[in-house]
Amino acid sequence: MHKTIESTNDFCKITPLEKEFLVVTSDMQTKGRGRQGKKWISPAGNISFSIAYLNDTDDVPISLIAGVISQLAITKALEVKEIKLKWPNDLIYRNKKIGGILVEKEISGAQNKTIVGIGVNLALDEKEPWWGDLKSFNIESSRDDILNNLIKGFFRFADGQLFNWKDSWNLHCAHKNKIIKIINNELVIDEGIFVGINSKGALLLETNKNIKEYSFGEISIEGIY
Repeated sequence: MHKTIESTNDFCKITPLEKEFLVVTSDMQTKGRGRQGKKWISPAGNISFSIAYLNDTDDVPISLIAGVISQLAITKALEVKEIKLKWPNDLIYRNKKIGGILVEKEISGAQNKTIVGIGVNLALDEKEPWWGDLKSFNIESSRDDILNNLIKGFFRFADGQLFNWKDSWNLHCAHKNKIIKIINNELVIDEGIFVGINSKGALLLETNKNIKEYSFGEISIEGIY
């Protein structure tokens, strides 16, 4: 546990694995980031969490699995039912983004690591219109519970106990059966009904009664930040 750190993911990159997992948390990040190099604001009191392990599960969509683990961790700690998932890596509460997931790969010496970074907004004094937080809950006493639940969730995943992650992701999706736009390189490339994800983590889009599969890009949904 760090008081302040530039990036929990970057710390995992430069730190050799001496056990099965390396877990890094910090009260504050000064250079947090999201997907595509976007800045992630990580003031004190929020959750900045990374976990690193050797690449032995490259055939699974770890970003979506991390979303399931995160959704359950927050739900159990705060006893709240409204935490949702947005493809591919966002945590949603009341249609606002309250968390995100960043998966990176790193080769360090003989080690080929997967690093999963998770940021959760517990309380933000200043935020953009699409950002949300969880300050309406008793977050001071629940922060450690969320972190412990995250760690336990990844241990369960490593032990092969996360059997129904795809069903859980679909169940808690914030935009199931809603019209979405798929955006790639800031351009809308397709539009249709989001019908779920498959076992590879790709989104399934219904257009004119045809089902298309997309494993890249981001999505836009009316009413969700």
